[in-house]
Amino acid sequence: MTAAATRTEHDLLGDRDVPADAYWGVHTLRATENFPITGTPISAYPHLVDALAAVKEAAALANEELGLLAPRRPPRSSPPAARYAPASCTTSSSSTSSRAAPAPPPT
Repeated sequence: MTAAATRTEHDLLGDRDVPADAYWGVHTLRATENFPITGTPISAYPHLVDALAAVKEAAALANEELGLLAPRRPPRSSPPAARYAPASCTTSSSSTSSRAAPAPPPT
């Protein structure tokens, strides 16, 4: 029998194995184990995932303009990052967390 591919992540409570292909980490794993509030994965609301990505991108751009983040290289000239996020970001886990993977760099 072969074991599922995992990666080990560490937080203040210790090490935990997380599925290797998951876009979430040890914090989300612990949250879903300790707080199973709705049982509904966030992937059931793809528009919410897009909105969260847009808010995060807007915050990053504002912080970049304020000089609080290093400028991106190359400079941004592409559509919002949410459009680049792989579809599996919203379907790869049973998590109810909003943690998403970083979008790949624009081409």
